[in-house]
Amino acid sequence: VWRYFTDLFDYLPVSALIENTIFCLHGGLSPNLDTLDQVRELDRKQEVPHEGPMCDLLWSDPDERSGWGISPRGAGYIFGEDVSSKFNHTNKLTFVSRAHQLVINGYSWHHNKNVVTIFSAPNYCYRCGNEAAIMELDEHLNSILYLSLIHISEPTRLGMISYAVFCLKKKKKKKKK
Repeated sequence: VWRYFTDLFDYLPVSALIENTIFCLHGGLSPNLDTLDQVRELDRKQEVPHEGPMCDLLWSDPDERSGWGISPRGAGYIFGEDVSSKFNHTNKLTFVSRAHQLVINGYSWHHNKNVVTIFSAPNYCYRCGNEAAIMELDEHLNSILYLSLIHISEPTRLGMISYAVFCLKKKKKKKKK
């Protein structure tokens, strides 16, 4: 069974595009990809390579630098505001939404709101003490970010259920207004 699940990951999409304006992916941008059409041309039906565009989309991170740099993680790159701004302009995007990087406050906008990191795992590895966040888009594609107030100190099913219930309650309260 385990092997079937791991093989399945080789067929899952590497990114998503919401209403042609919000590019969603795990990591970040790649110096080998300038357009969304180039992303669409990637052969996804394979194990993720250790380098190259697909690897970059999964492991790259935004940074305060200009241009491209080597990632200290050993995979992907770090990229500056000039890179994300150009990518968004070229592809007529509002912003890039990603999740790969631990964010203590649950989410963080980068590069003058060209990139947002949304980290949805509260108290990552049961030791980081971070908040978690989720993003909701309204009918006009305005983003609403919700934070969890729950810190899970140890792995429990109840903790994850509590987190999910918190998010649902928060969403319902917002709609009542």
